[in-house]
Amino acid sequence: MPSYLGAIGTANPVHRIAQPQIADFMAQALQFGEGDTRKLRALYRVSGIEHRYSVLPDYGRANGDYTFFPNTPTLEPFPSVGQRMAVYRREALPLAIEAVRSCLRQVPDVAPASITHLVTVSCTGMYAPGLDIELVQALGLRPDVRRTCVNFMGCYAAVNAVKLADAFCRADADARVLIVSVELCTIHFQKSPEEDHLISNALFGDGAAAALVLAEPLPNGAPSLALQGFHCGLEPDGHDDMAWHINDFGFEMTLSSYVPKLIQRGIRSLTDGLLASLPVQLGDIRHFAIHPGGRKILETIETELGLTRDDNRHAYHVLRNYGNMSSATVLFVLREVLAHATPADHGAPVLSFAFGPGLTMEAMLLQLTVNNEPLAVSSERTGDEVMLESTETVLVTAH
Repeated sequence: MPSYLGAIGTANPVHRIAQPQIADFMAQALQFGEGDTRKLRALYRVSGIEHRYSVLPDYGRANGDYTFFPNTPTLEPFPSVGQRMAVYRREALPLAIEAVRSCLRQVPDVAPASITHLVTVSCTGMYAPGLDIELVQALGLRPDVRRTCVNFMGCYAAVNAVKLADAFCRADADARVLIVSVELCTIHFQKSPEEDHLISNALFGDGAAAALVLAEPLPNGAPSLALQGFHCGLEPDGHDDMAWHINDFGFEMTLSSYVPKLIQRGIRSLTDGLLASLPVQLGDIRHFAIHPGGRKILETIETELGLTRDDNRHAYHVLRNYGNMSSATVLFVLREVLAHATPADHGAPVLSFAFGPGLTMEAMLLQLTVNNEPLAVSSERTGDEVMLESTETVLVTAH
């Protein structure tokens, strides 16, 4: 039997900043002239993003009065890694707690002390004793809860966390796995006019998501997603086009304009590889949960797989209202899928993708469960390959 992902909770910092305000901050910080400022504002207008959230109020204050960056024309001395990690350590825990509480409120029958596994996910900050131990203490989890940290893998990391949770539940029918992803991308602003940095500065925001994975559907009958299959693809030619490095002044994201072309080249084979061993075809799938790495990435996938913008509506909603929150983002999209599920969707397949450094492309196949009846599916897994036999209907892909 499959394991089930459901009860997804999310949280964002209090500072909700409009995209044009952030563009004004960036133009001033980079000391752009009129021509470059006009181009930068155009980049922000076509990003598909209206608002982003940040733990820092500074991005909404183009005229100074900053709380984190120095109040100098050049923002010098520019904040160090240590200063940025101090912000992460102060802000990550309360944001993660808010997301977990949002998640567990949906399943009042699941007490924190009944959680058997905790998987934390982040690529924007690290310390030890870390977020995992702090969450155990803050949430009242058992001291012997089994903790796993998925760190520094980028935007696709939540899929690896889901894979771990699935393995735990398949090994132990009593497992209750809590996944917590928290990303504070905006603390790593890089004051550089290089194209890669301009693009990343235009996309990333802060957020947290928490999800519960069980060996059976949620006990209160709420919609959930049966985990049916996973597949990973690599495009080594993109090794230098999407990368994440720790430098003297924060974590530096490389995100080149060539990334959509790399995804275009590999997305069809990724999809075929996922569906090859499953009794479902791409034409059967009407629900999608695609990581909105950027507007161009979504449009490229639509073209290659024959999807419509409406097929991708949940990804566009998250992109428009939150931007790219790295690993937490795909969980935000899956939350939208669950929130809009109806009884008629029971058994419907959901296809999901996420992307990150490598260039890594991850795919997940899920199946919507909306009437609290376990799906009649048997499976055997070897690595990421899944062999399934369905006695009912179709399967779901989610990533």
